[in-house]
Amino acid sequence: MSVRKLKPITPGQRFRVVNGYDAITTDKPEKSLLAPRKRTGGRNSQGKMTMRYRGGGHKKRYRIIDFKRNKAGIPATVASIEYDPNRTAFIALLNYQDGEKRYVIAQNGLQVGQNLVSGNDVATEIGNAMPLKEIPLGTVISCIELRPGQGAVMARSAGAFAQLIAREGKYATVKLPSGEIRLILSECMATIGAVSNSDHQLLVSGKAGRKRWLGRRPRTRPVVMNPVDHPMGGGEGRASGGHPRSRKGIPAKGYRTRSKTKASNKFIVERRKK
Repeated sequence: MSVRKLKPITPGQRFRVVNGYDAITTDKPEKSLLAPRKRTGGRNSQGKMTMRYRGGGHKKRYRIIDFKRNKAGIPATVASIEYDPNRTAFIALLNYQDGEKRYVIAQNGLQVGQNLVSGNDVATEIGNAMPLKEIPLGTVISCIELRPGQGAVMARSAGAFAQLIAREGKYATVKLPSGEIRLILSECMATIGAVSNSDHQLLVSGKAGRKRWLGRRPRTRPVVMNPVDHPMGGGEGRASGGHPRSRKGIPAKGYRTRSKTKASNKFIVERRKK
């Protein structure tokens, strides 16, 4: 992984930092694993805007990702590492021995030609998927299920990883990327290794137009709004805006919004740090 700082030959490139894409091996996606992706522009089924500051952007096609890794015991070869416009992580195209092709989230250090396999009693190597009960304690993992058979829902973005720190009874204790320590059923699948493209956090857009290409419209700061539009709006001249809070009045910095009666609270051993 590497990043490149461009020469400032235009104002938009003066501060721009781009991905080196060293790990990418092809720019042609697998056609059989593409699906159309319709843009909403932040509107719901009634056509009403429910999410502000969205719209426009370049057309994308969705890559169908195998988050379940349920082809147990069938080896697959990594055919390519590819860019996915729908997520921050890179993806890997797997060619299974039975002829099927699938996309998976690529782990850091995954190489073309490498053999991957999922299921019980498989080697603890980068890219292999197995239940938490089979993974040695202390192992760095990613793409973790919360319910058996559900498919990976946690630690899926660029550079994300969790750590398996204990096992007791039917539960495994996992330290998540946020710092939260949580109990997860030992039957749930996880993938060995951290997610690829860890340099994603170092990228700098360089100009506002690049945000528009990604489908993000300009965001108005609350302090320049009127009182009718936002709790932080109004005042004479350049007022500071008062206590930072959301449009609906919820405090923005450090205020805990998690429900005290949420069913999954009993699985959280230690809350994430402030």
